[in-house]
Amino acid sequence: MKFTDGYWLRSERVQASYASQAFRVERIPNGMRIVAPERPIRSRADALDLTVLLVDFQSAGHNDIAVTATHYQGYDSGEPRFALHENPDPVTITETEGEVLMRAGDITVRVNRENWSYRFEAEGKLLTSCGFRNLGYMRRDRIPASKGPEADYLMEDYTPYMVNELSLKPGETVYGLGERFTPFVKNGQTVDMWNEDGGTASGVAYKNIPFYMTSESYGVFVDHAGPVSFEVGSEKVEYVGFSIEGEQLRYHLFYGRTPADIVGAYTALTGKPALPPAWSFGLWLSTCFKPQYDEKTVTEMIDGMQEREIPFRVFHFDCYWMKALQWCDFEWDDEQFSDVKGMLERYHAKGLCICAWINPYIAQNTQAFREGVEGGYFLMRSDGRGVKQLDSWQPGMALVDFTNPDAAAWYQNKLRGLLEAGVDCFKTDFGERIPIDVEYSDGSDPMTMHNYYTYLYNRTVFSLLEEERGRSDAVLFARSATAGSQQFPVHWGGDCFASYGSMAETLRGGLSFAMSGFSFWSHDISGFESTATPDLYKRWLQFGIFSTHSRLHGSDSYRVPWIFDEEACEVAKTFSALKCRLMPYLFSMAVRAHEKGTPVMRPMPFEFPGDPACKYLDQQYMLGDSLLVAPIFNDRGEAEFYLPEGRWMNLLDGERREGGRWHRRSYDYFHMPVFVRENTLLAIGRNGEKPDYEYAEGVTLHYYLPAERAGEERRAVCEIPDTKGRTILRAAAERTENGRIRFTLSDAGFGVSYVIHDADGTEREGALTQEITEI
Repeated sequence: MKFTDGYWLRSERVQASYASQAFRVERIPNGMRIVAPERPIRSRADALDLTVLLVDFQSAGHNDIAVTATHYQGYDSGEPRFALHENPDPVTITETEGEVLMRAGDITVRVNRENWSYRFEAEGKLLTSCGFRNLGYMRRDRIPASKGPEADYLMEDYTPYMVNELSLKPGETVYGLGERFTPFVKNGQTVDMWNEDGGTASGVAYKNIPFYMTSESYGVFVDHAGPVSFEVGSEKVEYVGFSIEGEQLRYHLFYGRTPADIVGAYTALTGKPALPPAWSFGLWLSTCFKPQYDEKTVTEMIDGMQEREIPFRVFHFDCYWMKALQWCDFEWDDEQFSDVKGMLERYHAKGLCICAWINPYIAQNTQAFREGVEGGYFLMRSDGRGVKQLDSWQPGMALVDFTNPDAAAWYQNKLRGLLEAGVDCFKTDFGERIPIDVEYSDGSDPMTMHNYYTYLYNRTVFSLLEEERGRSDAVLFARSATAGSQQFPVHWGGDCFASYGSMAETLRGGLSFAMSGFSFWSHDISGFESTATPDLYKRWLQFGIFSTHSRLHGSDSYRVPWIFDEEACEVAKTFSALKCRLMPYLFSMAVRAHEKGTPVMRPMPFEFPGDPACKYLDQQYMLGDSLLVAPIFNDRGEAEFYLPEGRWMNLLDGERREGGRWHRRSYDYFHMPVFVRENTLLAIGRNGEKPDYEYAEGVTLHYYLPAERAGEERRAVCEIPDTKGRTILRAAAERTENGRIRFTLSDAGFGVSYVIHDADGTEREGALTQEITEI
């Protein structure tokens, strides 16, 4: 929110009190408290009739400083709180007459005592700072207190806000704040944290995450579940401002030498992602939304994919597995599906896992609705007139109150019946259209619960899957999210349109999401709304397969490839099989994401923070450490992409190119820019039919462009996990001083082979029959 009219003037609607002096320093657990009055106190008389802010700096984790600025300490906001995992660094505090320094890990907080400012420094450099009129308490639309005997004597009325601003350096770029479809670099934007069902073509977002990171080696998480407002170089172009309604503002600042370090610190605080099951990385096929379907139709779709030898692993039943006007009563439409358990058994026998669509809204005139009313499981109207109901999706629908443990258990029992019938996972749709004129069972403030609702909803479903299917087989396909929701993968990008423009905005959203601490992401291949042309369908297929998770889904028509043309079937078969063979590599990246929080799909400035040419790139990305992917966004097959410094080789056709420059080329539907970095040891599996198999058995180690120049890192390594995420084979390769290639294996009993792709275009291959082999 903006509180000023230009730089010099404050809004006439606002009475501002800014921190102006570090009057006193107090020691508190893991840190210090600064008593900061709105004007300098130089005599006892100055200490009367003024607003004072209490500003706490505390270590919350390694290279994680928590800042809390409070006006009234007795104020109860009623807001839900994120579950945070704090593990403080040791803290040292040094005071002088002019400043106070607090050190924790690599971070120093430097507070100017006289003129009020504080700086975050790390390893001798300034990260960001807060100074003149940057930290304040705002009384908006204040009605002054009366001095006479009126009814409002000594009462003043206003809306309180806390605001903090952190400086930006020239050229500093800001990323993140959720899955946002606006420009990838957030400088110049006003971003409000408010989840809504807004599609992918506006500033409205399904997944608002109050966390950003910048090109200057730090990230900021504003620890409020409610509607935080960010002014990213917009109210004041030299600052990122963030504000919250209430009497207290909390945020964390993280430092990292790399973006991965920053995201690692953030996810250490808010939760690491679960490891999705290996089978979930295969292609998902959906019934889609509007087309008519029954068991016969579904079977024809499944058989059509298998007859064409298109690898796919999950079949998804969208909304109409239930009867119209009855979502979600969790009861199959018995007119279309007469033998659900038998049907799902038959699909399991075909090698498929089953996903079913759900949401947290219960239509009236159903048995589930009657149970919910009787049990008190729904959100209630704030005027005391019963259950809150809406007609905005289903007729007279109510919303499950997940703050009520009995309601959450009831909802889980409904889903447990579906699991017993043979469903393996759920698409947890919606969770954004949450009204604020309601009452929660636990008394939570409905405004701040609006965004947090999705966390409770998805946690409820995910914990059930962990209980019933086991931790290694629990996976969702979720649309809404808030901070911490990365613990419940996977998320998809929502309702995009069948156009190249929408394909590009979808990728922008995914890249922003990755910069917000989320590791696993998908989207509706070829667009949800409308129906793609065959050209767009095939190009989006390429992009979709080179995402962590891949789903064919839409609204108006089926998305099976033969609806478009026969070539689309071959494209789907080729790329889906390739993804299966890449699973030893992809799943190792997923394991790293689970352990460290590093996203699998990585924006270019995330992987190459030292390359200024990468700062604004939003139409290409890294898939893990080693693969650069540049989807094609036009019907001419023309690709324009940037390769960072070094040598690169196209995974699909073996073309070698030099980095540090832009490239242009045209590609057919079976090729695209997918480049492997030099000195990469890439494990490619033997199975092109499904994503879950024994990755080490018969694996081929492809050694791409071995290092040969002086000063280069000569050793390339890879770790190959099993489908539970346990490393079972470690491999390394390097060019020795005499020019030979040395392979090292932790175990030679897996039937490992190798291919060496030299820079001169030659290739050598063979078998590795012992732990150390020189070639």
